[in-house]
Amino acid sequence: MLRKFARAAILAQPQDLLQFGVDYFEAVCRGQSSPVREQAERGGLCNCAELTPERLKTLHSQVAGRLIISADELAQMWQALNLPTDLFNSVMSVGRFTEEIEWLKFLALASRALGVTITKTLKIVCEVLSSDHGPPQVPFSTFQFLYTYIAAVDREISASHVSRMLSYIEQEIIGPDGIITVNDFTQNPRVRLD
Repeated sequence: MLRKFARAAILAQPQDLLQFGVDYFEAVCRGQSSPVREQAERGGLCNCAELTPERLKTLHSQVAGRLIISADELAQMWQALNLPTDLFNSVMSVGRFTEEIEWLKFLALASRALGVTITKTLKIVCEVLSSDHGPPQVPFSTFQFLYTYIAAVDREISASHVSRMLSYIEQEIIGPDGIITVNDFTQNPRVRLD
């Protein structure tokens, strides 16, 4: 529970951390969404309000297929899109990135700021990685890497659950083309990534 709060506080960067904590835990006790999401929807968080899947897609196209990118170059691209520096720094911190950044990991964590749940985060990443033609889809190996990474960083889902879900998806859903679509993991009631 404290890890979720810490992640929410890092993403929100609230000016009044004490009030943020009160709002956060009151919402949790009532079973409501966290104040991070509510503040983002009201425009109270500049870091989440300015980041969109479209801007992430633009950033992805600028990375141009590279798997590794230098932190300085990515920071320049981020600034050129007028994305908030505090969000960039939060993603760098959560990912423990240094001079060389694995682009897919960075993209996954940046998408996490928008996604709230792991399923929504993976949906955003798949949309960013997909071409504009047809339904959003990625190779299963890419999905497997992203899901495993996000779950490990999140620490709220056991490795055995991740393994079971990936095994089920691979055996029951993935066809001979090795591709997974967003609907494969968002519309199937047997797939529970979170």
